[in-house]
Amino acid sequence: MASISGTFIILFFTISASVSATLSASVIDDLRSLKPPQDFNSTIMKNCLHNPSLRYCSTSSPMDLDEIFKSTIVASHLCNESKNPNCVESFPKVDLRSRPNIAPLYLSFNFFWKYCPISIVSIDLSNTSLKSNFPVDVLHCTQIQSLDMSHNELYGDVPIENFSALSNLSVLNLSYNHFSESRISDTLFFKKFNSSSFFHSGLIPDHKKFKIKAIVLLVGFPIFVILKVCCLGWLCFRRPDFLPKMFQRKNRFTPAMLKAATNGFSRNNLMGKSASVDIYRGTMRNGTDVRIEVYSSDCHPKVIEECKILVQLCHKNLVNLLGWCDNRSLRAVVTEWLEGENLERWLLGSNFTSWNYRLRILMGVVEGMCYLQEQWPGVGYDLRTSSIMLSNYNLEPKISRFKVGNQSSNSRRMYKFGVFLLEMMVNRRPQEEFERGEAGFIEYIRMHYPGNLEQLIDQKMELTQNTFDQAKQAICLGLMCTDVSSNRQPSLEQVFDIVSRTYQSSRVLASHHNHYHRRFQRGKGHRRVQSR
Repeated sequence: MASISGTFIILFFTISASVSATLSASVIDDLRSLKPPQDFNSTIMKNCLHNPSLRYCSTSSPMDLDEIFKSTIVASHLCNESKNPNCVESFPKVDLRSRPNIAPLYLSFNFFWKYCPISIVSIDLSNTSLKSNFPVDVLHCTQIQSLDMSHNELYGDVPIENFSALSNLSVLNLSYNHFSESRISDTLFFKKFNSSSFFHSGLIPDHKKFKIKAIVLLVGFPIFVILKVCCLGWLCFRRPDFLPKMFQRKNRFTPAMLKAATNGFSRNNLMGKSASVDIYRGTMRNGTDVRIEVYSSDCHPKVIEECKILVQLCHKNLVNLLGWCDNRSLRAVVTEWLEGENLERWLLGSNFTSWNYRLRILMGVVEGMCYLQEQWPGVGYDLRTSSIMLSNYNLEPKISRFKVGNQSSNSRRMYKFGVFLLEMMVNRRPQEEFERGEAGFIEYIRMHYPGNLEQLIDQKMELTQNTFDQAKQAICLGLMCTDVSSNRQPSLEQVFDIVSRTYQSSRVLASHHNHYHRRFQRGKGHRRVQSR
C-alpha cells in the first residue's frame, strides 16, 4: 500500500500493511468498506512528531482521522494508476494523461489533494477530456515542480493568485484549453514560462485571430454602415411605417405602403370603380382600416394640394382625411374607413327610418357646416344625401366631399342645404325623378305644401301629431333656404338655432314618452298581480 509521503514512507508502513491485501479492489469499494485500524490515531501522532511538515499536522483545525485515512487509500490506488515503480517506497508523480475515464474520479477526491503527499513533484492530467473550470484542488500540492493540464476542455478563469504558493513550479502547460483571456503579461508569476505554455489556451490573444478580426472589422464595418444606410433609405422612401412614429412623415403615404395595405391592390379589396378613380379598402401596418382613392395618371395635381389643407380638418361630423400619396406611379387620397352606408342608401333601403333618426342626422350635418364656416371658410363641401356617410354604430353623419378654394356664396350654400333637407323629408331623388332636376323637385314640393303634406312626407317616418308638426317646420325651413329670390333665406346661424331647438324638444318628448311607457307597463303588471 502506498504511503502518504515518499520521503517519509516509513511513517505509514503500518497503514500500508493493513490495506495491502486489498490492492485488487476498486478505490470506491475500499473507501466504502475499509475503516481506520485501532492504532491509527497513535500512528498519526507519531508521524507528526517525526515530521511536523506533513499537511495534516500543520492544519489549525482538529484532525479528521477519517479523511486522513481515506486519503491514504486514494494515494495507494493513485500511485499504482500513475505507474510509479515502487509505491511503497516512492510516490513522485501523478500521471493520468490520456485516461479520461478515471481522471475526473481522482479529481473529485478533494480530501486526497487536501493531504497531498509531499513526495509528489509532477502532476500530468493532459488529454483527459476534462470539461470544467480549473481544478483548484490540485494546487494544494504546493511542492510540485511540473503541472501539465493541456489538451482538455477547461474553461473560465485561471486562479492565478493560487499559483503564487507554488514556488518550485518550473514547468507549466495549459495549452489547448478554453480559458478566459487574461493579462498574463502583467503577472510576474507567468513571466517564468514561455508562450508555449499557453498556446491555444485562450489566456493570451491569438495574433492570427487578431489580424483576422482587424481585417474583418476594417472591411466589414464600412460594409455594415453602407448596408445600414441603404436599409434606412429604403425604409424612409418606401416603407416609413416600419420606422418609429417620431421619424415618420405625417400624412404622407408611399406606393409600397398602400400596396401592402391592399394586398397588392387586389380585386378583393376593390370597393368601387369609375372613369377617374378606383376605391380600395386597406389595412395599414398599425391596424387602421382606411379608404384609398386611387386616381388616374392624368389626375390634376390640385387634388394633392387640396389634401394638404383637408388633413387639418378635425370634427366628428367630417370624414377624417389621413393623408395622400403623390408619386409618378401612384396618386391617391387616404381617408378613414367607415363601416356603414351613405344617407341616400339608408333612406332607400331601410324599412323604418323614424323622424328622430333623421333629426339627429340633420343636427350632425348642421354642426359640421358650422365648423367649416367658422374655422375653414375657404373649404366648400358637396351637400347631398349621397355624400353623407353614416356610421353603423350610431348613425353619426359625416360630410365626405370637400372642395378647397370654393367661392360659393352663403346664399348658394343655404340653397344646397335646403335641397338636402327637403330630400331627407320626402325621400325623392331630384336629379333622377324630375325632368328639371332640383328646380322641378322644389316646384313639386311647393305644389303640395302645406295642404297635402301627408302625401309629401316620406311614409316610413310614421309621424305622431307632435313629430308631424316638427316635420312640417322642417319642410318650411327647407323651402325658405331654397328661396333665393327673396329676403326670406335664413343664415346658417339661424338654421342652427332652429334645428337645435327642434332637436332638443324632440329629445324631451322622447324622454317623456319612454317614462310614460315604463309607468304604463308597470301599472299593467300591478293590475295583473291584483287581479289574481
